[in-house]
Amino acid sequence: MQNTFSILFYPKQSDVDKEGKSPIYMRITVNGKRSEVSIQRKIEVSKWNIKAGKVRGTTSDVKNLNRFMDSIKSKIYNYHQELIEKNKTITARALKNSYLGIEEKQMMLLDVFKTHNNQIKTLVGKEYALNTLKRYETTLNHIQSFIDSHYKIDDIRIKEIGHQFLTDFEFYLKSVRNCNHNSTMRYLKSLKKIIGIAIANNWIDKDPFRNYKTQSKETEREFLSDEEIQTMLNKKLKILRLDQVRDIFIFCCFTGLAYSDVKKLTRTNLVKGIDGEMWVKFKRTKTDTRSNIPLLPIPLMILEKYKTQVDDSENDALLPVSSNQKMNAYLKEIADICGITKNLTFHLARHTFATTVTLTNGVPIESVSKMLGHKSLKTTQHYAKILDRKVSDDMKALRSKFQLEENTNIASNS
Repeated sequence: MQNTFSILFYPKQSDVDKEGKSPIYMRITVNGKRSEVSIQRKIEVSKWNIKAGKVRGTTSDVKNLNRFMDSIKSKIYNYHQELIEKNKTITARALKNSYLGIEEKQMMLLDVFKTHNNQIKTLVGKEYALNTLKRYETTLNHIQSFIDSHYKIDDIRIKEIGHQFLTDFEFYLKSVRNCNHNSTMRYLKSLKKIIGIAIANNWIDKDPFRNYKTQSKETEREFLSDEEIQTMLNKKLKILRLDQVRDIFIFCCFTGLAYSDVKKLTRTNLVKGIDGEMWVKFKRTKTDTRSNIPLLPIPLMILEKYKTQVDDSENDALLPVSSNQKMNAYLKEIADICGITKNLTFHLARHTFATTVTLTNGVPIESVSKMLGHKSLKTTQHYAKILDRKVSDDMKALRSKFQLEENTNIASNS
């Protein structure tokens, strides 16, 4: 892209000294962005020729000042040409720094990313979830490996990040790292945040993401049917760890809690709602939004089952929740025992609450969204799309009813 470049001298009329003189400033403009610097000279504003950008007059002092400004302009043009020849990014600030003899600090991508991650790490548990930090750290590792293999260097200047870098990085993630499309988009969105920081700090002039789409593909969200929930509830599990994990999973199916939320539930989260019934009220770990959920009979029974264990517990936890990795591994065992072929994870319980337990039974999507702690109704609408299956089942029943009536009419008319 062709750079637009101009130099303008002007007296700063807002800064007049006792002698009625104003300092002369030079304004450098590149692609609409300005950078200004004083040339350490002063002039009476009335003597300034705005059109010519020079001082009026023919005295030796005036001629020397005009020649001085011409020499500065010539230097700036030379610095501009040097940047072109060295294939460096041309900015108004870079030209000003060249004039002042300041060596511009080169901001490196991995250095900025590491600083960002260290700040996130400090705020984990306050403003960010641990999984957020893990996502940024994984993205950083992928970028580091990509730069090493693709460019054969340790780091890259942020100014050198362009559309081609993003295209090559996306291909690297999908081919070398074998990431699926949505995972790739999540890593690119993490990188996009770092680029946003660079733009805000004027470390980079053009946004490489401006014409780059980071659109995720919609995925089919699995959930348990009524029959599968009943199968899990009715199955006698003789192994204690499996029995506990099944109970906690079912609890999440009827409350919509994510693993991180059910793990931190304590007695203080159990309160009487406006209807006089028991509710759980808490702040979601992922989004820091409030969730207020009335407890249905099944989760109340599960809490009652573990009441004695809670009373004896030192950490005040409502349920005996193990690590996410262990819980998901045990769910695989439970699925095999119950003959459920779906990939059971704790997040599937949240999907089950949104679909089978609430939306399918006529709970308004606005209420479901509030209970799930979603910031946007659009997020909840992903679950509503799944209900096409429910519509299909309901229409089958209606179709059968009409078919029966039609057969009855035919029989009576024959």
